[in-house]
Amino acid sequence: MEKFKRKVFYLGGFDPRGVRFYHQLYREQAARYAALTGEAIDMSGRQAGPAGAAVSARWTVSNATAGVETDYEYLRWEDLIGKVWIRNPLSLAVRSARAYAGHARHMDFLRMRRLRKGPVITILYPPLLAILIPLLLALVPALILSQLIPWWAAALVGVGVSASLSGRILAKLVVPWLLRFMTYHGALAAQGPGEALDARIDAFAGRIAAELDDDWDEVQFVTHSAGTILGMRVLRRLIALRGGALPERFVMLGLGQVVPVIGLRRDARWYHDDLRALADQPFRYVDISSPPDGAAYHNVNPFRLVADQHAARVDMLSPRFHLFYEPQNYHGGWSNKYEAHFDYLRVGDRLSPIDFISLTAGRRTVDDAVAAFRTIP
Repeated sequence: MEKFKRKVFYLGGFDPRGVRFYHQLYREQAARYAALTGEAIDMSGRQAGPAGAAVSARWTVSNATAGVETDYEYLRWEDLIGKVWIRNPLSLAVRSARAYAGHARHMDFLRMRRLRKGPVITILYPPLLAILIPLLLALVPALILSQLIPWWAAALVGVGVSASLSGRILAKLVVPWLLRFMTYHGALAAQGPGEALDARIDAFAGRIAAELDDDWDEVQFVTHSAGTILGMRVLRRLIALRGGALPERFVMLGLGQVVPVIGLRRDARWYHDDLRALADQPFRYVDISSPPDGAAYHNVNPFRLVADQHAARVDMLSPRFHLFYEPQNYHGGWSNKYEAHFDYLRVGDRLSPIDFISLTAGRRTVDDAVAAFRTIP
């Protein structure tokens, strides 16, 4: 069997956990894929990428059964995320209040609601719950106990109950992460990437450009969550480095796409320029975003946010996770919002042609996988 050689560049979201977590996640999901298919998957340890450990980490995935060799490169920006990750709850409250004031002024919420209602709820519920849950946890026991003990003592007990319980409840509902996410992206929309992030984006584009002329059968640029936002800027730089032409074997994947978080900010003119520039370029783009994922913009073509037409060949898909998971393992409901947003990187209880390991370690090209997926009733 002739060997199929694939190069994968992965750009993740707003997550400080970084390469160690994602390398282990890939290993676990590759094992699930192997158990379902019977294919022999072998995965190497991590090593620094060709441009240095600060830019990327690299590992290989060998599927001997299918005759596939994948060179997987994880594009790193978790160090930059760590510098802006707000850890102090009081600081998070103050800064997120300012960020949401900016979103109220500049975000086109009416258009966002017409595109997808779910993300509007996901954006707006964190500040409401961050106020209401601690308040209710303090008020309810305080009002009950005030019938038995002095009001000031009851108030102290209420504050104590709120302090001990509200953090865990809010974390379960993913409120702190969403507040950090919206705070960061509010600043990103208004101020642009800044020198450090722009330099990293240039390095990412340079790495992808350096591999496009090698003898790969397929080159994937996979973006996930907030990585779909930065991925558009990387792609614009990549096309510029290539003089406007990308090879047929190149494909960009958007998993759990969130481009409108910046694309619908009226003040993010720098980002609108990126999207407009991409709308004029021919390339392959596949968007896989789930309707029940409240953080993702299912069936929202990012290039249509700024242009009536585009030159890219685009497929917009729902992964239809419910078909591939047993009900007890399906990440539905409010308490599973965060986990549901990572199901794009997982293998279900049944194999899907477009699950992450199938796309990156299987024999099918992305186009073949999309075609196979479309035949599923």
